[in-house]
Amino acid sequence: MALWPEEYEGLRDEARQMAGAVLEFFASGATGDVPTDPAGRIHVMREALAALESKSRAGTDEVIAGVPCRVFRPAGEPRGTYLHFHGGAMLLGSPLLNDVANADLCTRLGVNVISVDYRLAPEHPFPAGSDDCLAVARWVFGNEEGPVVLGGESAGGYYAALTTLRIRDELGTIDRVTGVNLVFGVYDLGGTPSNRGTRPTDIVDILEDGMMGFLCECFVPGRSLEEARDPVCSPLYADLTGLPPALFTVGTADHLLDDTLFMAARWQAYENEAELAVYPDCIHAFNAIPTELSKRANERIDEFLDRSFG
Repeated sequence: MALWPEEYEGLRDEARQMAGAVLEFFASGATGDVPTDPAGRIHVMREALAALESKSRAGTDEVIAGVPCRVFRPAGEPRGTYLHFHGGAMLLGSPLLNDVANADLCTRLGVNVISVDYRLAPEHPFPAGSDDCLAVARWVFGNEEGPVVLGGESAGGYYAALTTLRIRDELGTIDRVTGVNLVFGVYDLGGTPSNRGTRPTDIVDILEDGMMGFLCECFVPGRSLEEARDPVCSPLYADLTGLPPALFTVGTADHLLDDTLFMAARWQAYENEAELAVYPDCIHAFNAIPTELSKRANERIDEFLDRSFG
């Protein structure tokens, strides 16, 4: 079974070259050794990610269900609402990482976009961030008309999957969710093989081998890696019955490759619709890097979202 079209073979060199350029970029911005204490390490990581944020004038800052959000509304009647969750390993980042892209998505598809500024660990460990995501989802179902699509990148993919499950189990409104856009998410906090470093490539990724130990220490303190596989916090191990159609996107050089491969297979095994889009030699967050494969990935995501809104 081929995981990608034959035509992608001619695009792999560009992906590999861009991965090297990204590594050089981050290396050039390094100002010294990263602190070894958790607080110092997270501070440095947050500053680095904040440098990538950009604010769109089209968005507004709103507090929804007690949670800060970035909100975009189209000029005409919206087709529905895209509930978005940003990336950052549940420890870093904000909706401003996707602000320009979310503004564009709102205009092109004619949908509301609400990006949740959920609380971050370690100051607010699990389930604080998940509770914020669910609170905003509950508000959306009670205040917005039309279909609802959930989605996010990396940690955002994690929260999109987890929130979808909680909508089914706690809100009973899963019928309003017409699609889930899961972009290189993490679904097993215990660490899949690729997450632990056994990847089908030697391309350097922006993520590191064995990162789940540090993440779990901050996000689910007191749990071992095996205990972090509790379905409550690791959606890969959850009952996936009765979920909406989903698009799974990942690159083969991503440390989260297996998270996507395993989750997509289980999504289908539970008789849900799932599309798996795999891009050879692409690293974590590749769709934000200008290559032909990232263009193809973003076009497929747009097509999925457009279909999900009917």
